[in-house]
Amino acid sequence: MNRRHLLQSVAALTGAGSLSSFADVPRIVLGQSAPFSGPSQDLGEQFKAGAMLAFDAINQRGGVHGRHIELRSLDDGDDPERCATNTKRLIDDGAQALFGYVGTRTTLAAVPVLTAAKVPLVAPLTGADALHAPFNRYLFHIRASYNDEAAEIAKQIVSVGTRRVAVFFQNDAYGQADLSALTSALRQHDLTPVSQGMVERHSDNVIAPLHAVMAGKPDCIVQMAAHRSCAAFIRGARRSGYRGSFYSFSFVDSQALATDLRKDAGGVVVSQVVPFPFQGLTPLAADYLQRARAAKAEASYTGMEGFIAARTMVEGLRHAGGDPTPASIVAGLEAQGQLDLGGFFISFSNQRHAGSRYVDMTILTDDGKVMR
Repeated sequence: MNRRHLLQSVAALTGAGSLSSFADVPRIVLGQSAPFSGPSQDLGEQFKAGAMLAFDAINQRGGVHGRHIELRSLDDGDDPERCATNTKRLIDDGAQALFGYVGTRTTLAAVPVLTAAKVPLVAPLTGADALHAPFNRYLFHIRASYNDEAAEIAKQIVSVGTRRVAVFFQNDAYGQADLSALTSALRQHDLTPVSQGMVERHSDNVIAPLHAVMAGKPDCIVQMAAHRSCAAFIRGARRSGYRGSFYSFSFVDSQALATDLRKDAGGVVVSQVVPFPFQGLTPLAADYLQRARAAKAEASYTGMEGFIAARTMVEGLRHAGGDPTPASIVAGLEAQGQLDLGGFFISFSNQRHAGSRYVDMTILTDDGKVMR
């Protein structure tokens, strides 16, 4: 069974277990719009599979205040219009909260719908500043922002003495968000990009942006694109003789990038916003790995993020009381204070919904692995 089919099987089995085994038990309904088809499919599937490891464990222990958690997931194919339509449908069908949306432009499209309905969205898989400012009471973030990632990447670049930095970004809201974040972070070190290249979303046609970037003679290149585009760009750069460094933001899906690049992956640095998921270095990671192995699911950073998101959601529901409403779920999340999930901390209040600023740096190896 290949990796994608395994993820689909895990998501299907866990989702079915949550519904059919406990059909007569009161439920808390969460709604999710995410890509379960198209180029970003792996992100949607991995996040949901990780989340269901936590939700199923809670349901098997009786749920939250006697209510089982039901996650209703709709495919948006990474399309903003479909995501907005899905959001309205999920709310109209009784979702008490939204959960685990994937991507900047899709989440941005959903925000007006959920804000008007006063239904919270917990753990969107994006760190765009446009979703952090201005403050929105109905958005709860469990990952660091792209500004946080950019600051750490810039710090790493400067620490090794690199001065000539180029950027490669995709032509959409995600790429623009990362570009803005990195430019601002570099400015703090009196640096500006020496060159930049832009690629269309999910495209592997990188000839023009490759030439544009190389014209600046960079010592390192920071990438802000999906893994298919990044892989094509790195291959092209290596074949042209480039021996400088590459950095990527967490959204790239580091394991997919390493798998695609194989021997060309060696030395590529990727920022991460959740703990290392491949070893039980913390109680949280050990719990995630144990449950993933029991479900025969492949561990991944995106799966770990889904697991953390679900654990955070469960704690918010516990604080929301026995008959949760969108308003009480907002209040319950805000009432958590600092939540220790086992070496990873989430902190919300009624004035702060950015739950984490955790950023770690990893490096890809030439045998397709992700290392700290």
